[in-house]
Amino acid sequence: MSSSPISLSSSDPSPKALTGAQPFAGMLDVVCLVEVFLGTGSITVRDCLKLQRLSVIRLDQIAGADLDVRVHGVAVALGEAVIVDESTAVRITAVAPPVGSGGR
Repeated sequence: MSSSPISLSSSDPSPKALTGAQPFAGMLDVVCLVEVFLGTGSITVRDCLKLQRLSVIRLDQIAGADLDVRVHGVAVALGEAVIVDESTAVRITAVAPPVGSGGR
């Protein structure tokens, strides 16, 4: 997985607006590992050993389902795959409520 920084569009609020009085100002440049999960599936060891180029592994998710976005292993959002210039990206479609807020 690449560790390149995330690029946000220019319409996003500034970090100052996001943090109010900036209680986390010292942490604003900390790099976080972001993972996007397309889906999950299972296969036998026998089938795993037979994998080769152009093999297909069926996933449990339906086509077009939202992708799980996790930061350091914590689910933070749902998104959809998009193409930006010549790169693959994720458009956030829903943000998860904070852990412990009763929304989970």
